[in-house]
Amino acid sequence: MAPVGIRCPEHSGRPQGVQRVARGAQRAAYEGVGSKVTRALIALNILVYVAELLQGSGVSATKGSIYQNGALLANGVKVGDTLAGLPAHVPFPDLVGVAHGEWWRMLTAAFLHYGPFHLLLNMLALWWFGSALERRIGSGRFIAIYIVSGLAGSAGALMLDPTTPTVGASGAIFGVLGAGLVMEQFQRDYVFGGSALGVIVLNLVFTFSVANISIGGHIGGLLGGAACAFGLSRFGRAHIAYGRAGLLGYATIVAVGAASFLLAYWKTRGYA
Repeated sequence: MAPVGIRCPEHSGRPQGVQRVARGAQRAAYEGVGSKVTRALIALNILVYVAELLQGSGVSATKGSIYQNGALLANGVKVGDTLAGLPAHVPFPDLVGVAHGEWWRMLTAAFLHYGPFHLLLNMLALWWFGSALERRIGSGRFIAIYIVSGLAGSAGALMLDPTTPTVGASGAIFGVLGAGLVMEQFQRDYVFGGSALGVIVLNLVFTFSVANISIGGHIGGLLGGAACAFGLSRFGRAHIAYGRAGLLGYATIVAVGAASFLLAYWKTRGYA
């Protein structure tokens, strides 16, 4: 008869403690389980672009109702199948935009793109950085950072270019980078292999040096994502990936989203 007792974990034949957690994380990363939201976001962006093509929007996707009703701008007008920005206080019977109560544009614009090259670049960046962050912090926290960063990016775009139609997922992607920067610089959690700062600097140089890129959208998204990450860490008192975010963490995310809408309202209220 074998003695009754507790078996030593090191001799039980099964992974225990840290070893078990590590193997589980490795398995999830290998199977792609930890990036299901990132995959869904990429699929949604592609499906929206395909839907625009089916509407006859052209390769640049600047025509049709999806673009007309989804692109971000404070004050504009539908001209045939296109959407044109207008200066403030221009009377017109069919004015559209955030200034006219179309607040959904702050989110829908993050799922529209100007053509296949724009879409490809953003989806590659979303896969590279989004999947890494999602596997690290979990799907719930990841989607919260992504959505709120998209709203912050829209607020930034409206602050600098309120009457220029703006689309693209780059504001939300910059938010992902901002969250990764907080983790790497303040928690020594190298979610992007220690490359977050370098990637952000290179992309900001690109943002300021190439025409027709939303500077406000990129900076707004970056700041929004970083602020959300700080909140989830309870401003340094917990680990973003493993600690409890608590009321302060989730309140910070809500506050960043609310501040994005308030800034957008403050900027666009004179454009109605």
